[in-house]
Amino acid sequence: MAPEHRHRVLITAGASGIGHAMASAFEKDGAQVWVTDVDARALASCPASWRRSEVDSADEAGVAALFGEIGEAWGGLDTLCANAGIAGPTAVVEDIDLEDWRRCVSVNLEGAFLASKYAAPMLKRQRAGAVVITSSVAGIMANPFRAPYVAAKWAVIGLMKTLAMELGPFNVRANAICPGPVNGDRMDRVLAKEAESKGTTPEILRAGYASGTSMGTFVEASDIADMAVFLASPRARLVSGQVIAVDGNTTNPDPQV
Repeated sequence: MAPEHRHRVLITAGASGIGHAMASAFEKDGAQVWVTDVDARALASCPASWRRSEVDSADEAGVAALFGEIGEAWGGLDTLCANAGIAGPTAVVEDIDLEDWRRCVSVNLEGAFLASKYAAPMLKRQRAGAVVITSSVAGIMANPFRAPYVAAKWAVIGLMKTLAMELGPFNVRANAICPGPVNGDRMDRVLAKEAESKGTTPEILRAGYASGTSMGTFVEASDIADMAVFLASPRARLVSGQVIAVDGNTTNPDPQV
């Protein structure tokens, strides 16, 4: 009897935060998990059951080598979670350094592009699979002081919709998740930088972001992970080309408190 096929999932930036939550949720659902990250220490702390690779998502040579390893070890891929991203600079547009802009756009946009570029042939060959790109509520609403991040997160939605068109004839789906503010160390750092730029406190900003949603709350990484598992599952077999916010319904992305 042939061994039962186990769902094969690659998650970029999977050693912490949203990516780590995704990896945990997919493994709990029975999948094989492969995570990448630039943080070797974070990767080392991941469960031994996960395959792990230290890769800069914006480095094409590294990404190409990664997919070569995936092909050899797994023979293919069922789901790509293009999750890598950085917050980038927090400043008004005239104060943003071009190199800081380029690095933010490179990791958030080019990282998703490169992962998709190398995953697409695998998914098309087997005529099945899913791509889940992590965008942001900032990708559907503007956010002052975050121009490069916002620009990149809007752009990955265009990338996703193009992938949905190109891959659809091969029974491969593509969708984007737009998290609202997610509790965790990364958001704490973002709030600290934004508070400094705006001359206020992280506590005031946190309260403002929560009040800027209908449900009055921040999001947990596990909420994003649950949506990713659903979008990669047969239950979402006809869900493609969609932008799905998991944010408690943001009504004001820049509340003044």
